[in-house]
Amino acid sequence: MNTHLDAFITYMSEEKGRSASTLESYRRDLAQFIEFAEGRGLAAVDEVRKSHIAAYLNEMKRLGKAPSTVIRASVSIRSFFHYLIRQSLVVQDPSMDLETPKPEKRLPVVLTVEEVERLLGAPDPSGAQGARDKAMLEVLYATGIRVSELIALNLGDIDLQLKFLRCGAAGKERIVPIGRMTAESVAAYLGPMRDQLVKHGGEEALFLNQLGTRLTRQGFWKIIKKHAKEAGIETDITPHTLRHSFAAHLLENGADLRSVQEMLGHSDISTTQIYTHVMKRNMKEVYELHHPRA
Repeated sequence: MNTHLDAFITYMSEEKGRSASTLESYRRDLAQFIEFAEGRGLAAVDEVRKSHIAAYLNEMKRLGKAPSTVIRASVSIRSFFHYLIRQSLVVQDPSMDLETPKPEKRLPVVLTVEEVERLLGAPDPSGAQGARDKAMLEVLYATGIRVSELIALNLGDIDLQLKFLRCGAAGKERIVPIGRMTAESVAAYLGPMRDQLVKHGGEEALFLNQLGTRLTRQGFWKIIKKHAKEAGIETDITPHTLRHSFAAHLLENGADLRSVQEMLGHSDISTTQIYTHVMKRNMKEVYELHHPRA
């Protein structure tokens, strides 16, 4: 089965253009399923039946795996057998009509405006790293862009005079406005502050690490955790928290859902609608806290 797995990974990489992280997830999920199948005496892919896949997913649930992990495994298995069908390596697809757990609907973590202000004020902009950190946090909250989009920004992607930035993958680029305070923070970072981080000429990345190269997602994770602690924020925030806060605060202040969807880069407005649930939750908390008969 592992021979077919290698061929599947190559196919998904070369023909479908899947990212390295997606390919890694496919390989990990399918290697675990194959180990399970071989442990039950299945030597070839055409011996796998729907009952075997269901037993594997049930075993994952029994071991306490998160529903999202079980769902991802089922998606990987489905993709694998769809590939095998296309290649005429199996006659029937045992993953068809497979029941999988529904994903949990978790409301995104959103900071209060006061918490955001404390977070944005935590970095010391008098040094190069502090100026960079403040500029990054300001950009995230001002635009709601993804962290992957933030660290992918190049010098030419932001216009401080017209106050907008360009982000997104090729073919899905979008223009997002930035405010005056954000433009000022980025301007303060560019020039002498950024120059202190540059180690060699020609580096186009907007935000640099100590090595003078493009900041990584992991590097930003450490930065936001550090400043959240300095700001006394007890909420367990992630790099996505400022994106969530951006959307929720816009809607709370009267922005229309379609505009927020466009700025976030959501292809489906139903994805954006989750922030309306956050607003309803916040309204309920305010009511219960302040109404005399609550």
